[in-house]
Amino acid sequence: MSGATASLDRRNRRVALYAAIFVAAMVGLAFASVPLYRIFCEATGFDGTTGRAAKAPGAVAGSVGVRFDANIDPKLAWKFGPEQGRVVVRPGAKTQIFYEATNLTARTTTGQAVFNVTPAQVGKYFTKIACFCFSEQTLKAGEHVRMPVTFFVDPKLRTDPDTRDIDEITLSYTFYPVETAASAS
Repeated sequence: MSGATASLDRRNRRVALYAAIFVAAMVGLAFASVPLYRIFCEATGFDGTTGRAAKAPGAVAGSVGVRFDANIDPKLAWKFGPEQGRVVVRPGAKTQIFYEATNLTARTTTGQAVFNVTPAQVGKYFTKIACFCFSEQTLKAGEHVRMPVTFFVDPKLRTDPDTRDIDEITLSYTFYPVETAASAS
């Protein structure tokens, strides 16, 4: 093998190695993008994503209305809605409300709720302590359940120039079906 051929062969192997590293990095990034996006949204409140906390900071003066919305994917045969359509809360106060769900089918089905808060800029100030949306919900045939949501509105809502004049927040959930081994058969 001549020197030029050996040099070309080394360059080709180096390019192949760089291409393989690039492909591996892109695959890794693809798998990491969903959790990284979720972390980003929870930290910044981007697109109405709410935060999570262990406890509320304590109530301060003032009030804000919170309206509750419920939607269901047509493929999930459930009845789903809030027990009450609206509450008025004090910023910083721990509040618990309930949604209700009923499985309208003759078999066990599983759903997962996704949520958002509007207006979107208040997402970083709406914090959940406990929520049915943190995990999948499985309902037996005809089963009816009450599902709690415990939350608070951060008092900083009133000091942010972008949110201080907002008097009503909407918390919206949409339930989607989850395919499980039991439901697939």
